[in-house]
Amino acid sequence: MIVNSKQKLPIKLWFENEDDLESGAWEQVKNLANYPFAFRHIAIMPDAHQGYGMPIGGIMATKDVIVPNAVGVDIGCGMCAAKTSLKEIDTDTLKKIMGEIRKVIPLGFNKHKKDQKTKYMPDAKDLPRNGIVNQEYRNALRQVGTLGGGNHFIEIQKGSDGFIWVMVHSGSRNLGFKVANYYNKLAVELNEKWGSKVPKSWELAFLPINSEEGQDYINEMQYCVDFALANREIMIRRIKEIMVGVLFPEPMINIAHNYAKLENHFGKNVWIHRKGATLATEKTIGIIPGSMGTNSYIVQGLGNKESFMSCSHGAGRKMGRNQAKKILKLEEEQAKMKGIIGKPRGVGDLDEAPGAYKDISVVMDNQKDLVDILVELKPVGVIKK
Repeated sequence: MIVNSKQKLPIKLWFENEDDLESGAWEQVKNLANYPFAFRHIAIMPDAHQGYGMPIGGIMATKDVIVPNAVGVDIGCGMCAAKTSLKEIDTDTLKKIMGEIRKVIPLGFNKHKKDQKTKYMPDAKDLPRNGIVNQEYRNALRQVGTLGGGNHFIEIQKGSDGFIWVMVHSGSRNLGFKVANYYNKLAVELNEKWGSKVPKSWELAFLPINSEEGQDYINEMQYCVDFALANREIMIRRIKEIMVGVLFPEPMINIAHNYAKLENHFGKNVWIHRKGATLATEKTIGIIPGSMGTNSYIVQGLGNKESFMSCSHGAGRKMGRNQAKKILKLEEEQAKMKGIIGKPRGVGDLDEAPGAYKDISVVMDNQKDLVDILVELKPVGVIKK
């Protein structure tokens, strides 16, 4: 861990060198360290890269306010992993399973053609009647149990424990996006009305916790977190149905990485914003995925107070999507995925190729004081949009 004390609050980075963090992300980190409502210090994980207002891979604690852009647009996005009873899976079986998954789980912008059962949805009774969730509820009924696009994936993996695993990475789909954008826009408007001392260019508009708007955001944000979990649970359930005769001997592991929550740190109750960061309290079992074609990890948190008991949420991008498509070579990226079914099919897939991401082994090495590795997972089949 590196400590930078040049700003109002210290910045603690889980990097080998400060220069490993891109300049755009550094400017955002400095803004966080000078944010008038920030508490104690700013924690930056080894997968951090530039986002909207706050880097993805950052943790900020605040007093009295909540910041929509410090949560992000895919509220509740996270990981689920389930261990199977299988110790091996042959290529033909794997291809058949992947083909069936594609039939029952819509990918990318696709959604179900019919409403899913309301029993799959979280309870919305305590939400604002005219809120975003109620407005988008019908659309969400067709998106629950769908993967989405971008870096979301379904993987079949071989674990260092000798067993085959299933992993799903997905979020709250369009519902979380709409909630995030609505409340960030509202926060910007209110901050301008109040003459906020937070510069608009920082993209860190806030909502007071004790305001109606702040409470509405907290409630709708939590609904999106719950919806994202329900979304992943349905996908795991349907994959289990496809894998007839395969046992799943242990409870599914779930961990989210875009949310804010009231927690006690350093003797104070503060709002912890984890944007592209996951909970790593002592004994917490979590998931840190690599990029397409690289290893993922089942981990156990160490409860490090300096990271607000958090760790990275993945490998982290090292280049933007357009840059990756221009720079990376399709043949080279396909070669990196030798032996894995589902490698990039064309130049349009290069934004998610292994070369677009940081080296997950370096990321894991930089956070040895945050988590212990329990199981290392190597992909054998990858499903993306």
